[in-house]
Amino acid sequence: MSETSRDHDAHAALATLSTERADPRYAEIDRLGTLELARVMNEADATVPDAVAAVLPELAAAIDAVAERLAAGGRLRYVGAGTAGRVAVMDAAECPPTFSTPPELVGAIIAGGRTAEGGAVEGAEDDAAAGAEAIAAERIGPADVVVGVAASGRTPFVVAAVREARSRGALTVGLSCNAGAVLSDAAEHAIEVQVGPEVVAGSTRLKSGTAQKFVLNMISTITMVRLGKVYRNYMVDMRVLNSKLADRAVRMIVEITGADRLAAQTALEEAGNRIKTAVAMVELGVDAAEADRLLDEADGRLAAALTAYPARRHSA
Repeated sequence: MSETSRDHDAHAALATLSTERADPRYAEIDRLGTLELARVMNEADATVPDAVAAVLPELAAAIDAVAERLAAGGRLRYVGAGTAGRVAVMDAAECPPTFSTPPELVGAIIAGGRTAEGGAVEGAEDDAAAGAEAIAAERIGPADVVVGVAASGRTPFVVAAVREARSRGALTVGLSCNAGAVLSDAAEHAIEVQVGPEVVAGSTRLKSGTAQKFVLNMISTITMVRLGKVYRNYMVDMRVLNSKLADRAVRMIVEITGADRLAAQTALEEAGNRIKTAVAMVELGVDAAEADRLLDEADGRLAAALTAYPARRHSA
């Protein structure tokens, strides 16, 4: 097949994607007033949760597999291009401050590298070889997880990265916004959130980008819940990095333990701003070193540390 024929076939395939089609309902948005246009966009965005809800069984299966790999010492890498890549970078960047994960645990690979985080890099998403090379550079192996993110489900950089990761034995997930995506065939777990045509035809930073953010929120957050990074609905592994977070940490300790604010603040200071340690100190009546020991025995899971020593709770 000639290069011209391949290009024609690729363009024809792209035109069939629901995310690329022009929706006649939005054919005259350029004539609408600002308030009316805002309502149109809001109504369109409101369909995204239902599209995500339709794939929750597939998403849950993928998350369970991700959590299992990470619990065994693996790493998670998102791979994307353009908007998808930037959404992935954002989700990965939030994991260390929210859950105190080491920087190497969750990361993002974006076509075009760091430059692409703030702007377009011409041709980067079409470079399949670069996608495979990025996986090799990360030394992805059987313990790891690679989640490819592409609204079209056919981005060469992302598809090649997922295929390379799978060939290395890594767990692979493909997140797209079209049915029957090439990315779905490349990955072990396929998640196709079918959001339909965009308000501005082909602008997949809109509903598609929103859907991707929803799904990545679930992947990272639920995985961290499974790994014991959350107690009840409190982010007890949060890093205390500023005065706002220090206040939030004290409030968490007060609400979890019933201690007064001064006792909670004192425990947090003695714990070196580690919330789980402070909670264990207050609940079990122990010092920071003993609280850390008990948490280590419980694999860092606060609930397990507290329930393993019920007789000691509130003994102080």
